[in-house]
Amino acid sequence: MSKLTQPEKKKTLIVRLARVEGQLRGIQRLLDDEADCEKIAQQLAAARKALDKSFFTMVGCMIEQENMPAEKVAAMLAKFA
Repeated sequence: MSKLTQPEKKKTLIVRLARVEGQLRGIQRLLDDEADCEKIAQQLAAARKALDKSFFTMVGCMIEQENMPAEKVAAMLAKFA
């Protein structure tokens, strides 16, 4: 089982997740303020993209640490799809 042990990657991921957390709070405020649906959708898309980047960082970590063959990478990605 792999773990995220590289301090710079861990810090980058923590910062990204904190940004997503702020985005989600902002989306909640937009909903409370009855903001325009398009603006809310734009912010949801931005938060989703940031989470996707976080996910791919973690997948990259697992691939690097475990030297996964292509078949195992494909199976793992299918598992989390």
